[in-house]
Amino acid sequence: GVEELALLEKLLGLPRGNKYGVQGERKVPVLQTNNGPGLTGLMTIAAHLVKQAKKDQLLGSTAEEKAVVQQWLEYRVTQVDGGSSKEDTTTVLKDLNIHLEDKVYIAGNIFTLADILMYYGLHRIMVDLTVQEKEKYLNVSRWFNHIQHYPGVRQHLSDVIFIKNRLYTNAH
Repeated sequence: GVEELALLEKLLGLPRGNKYGVQGERKVPVLQTNNGPGLTGLMTIAAHLVKQAKKDQLLGSTAEEKAVVQQWLEYRVTQVDGGSSKEDTTTVLKDLNIHLEDKVYIAGNIFTLADILMYYGLHRIMVDLTVQEKEKYLNVSRWFNHIQHYPGVRQHLSDVIFIKNRLYTNAH
């Protein structure tokens, strides 16, 4: 969480002045603020950073987009971060694969905070997928590859390789 917030800060072009800590055994990120109480939770802090950078469009433009972005940010924290088993990971990939079937970005046709944080959350999973698994979750792979090449998103994270041409055909 904390590392992602640092990546997000850099992506948003914010000065590196924020102090982060973690809370509890689930290591929930905490942002120490100069005035008043700190902010707690990845989504809360991420949304705060986006507003600080005056890039509110990343939270969605319409009420519906805002709700969809919020929904996927919650999904990221509860399902992607909350899941630990192979089955949880498979469920997340299946859910996303279906959702992304007719979409370029998670919230539809615009790049949002949901794309950024879902990318950071899925990076460790995508790195370990086999070629066959990447083909099985084709929509997730397409979306992930698109986001990792979005200017400023990947930063120092490793580039996940997707094979462009199929190694085999279904013809016999």
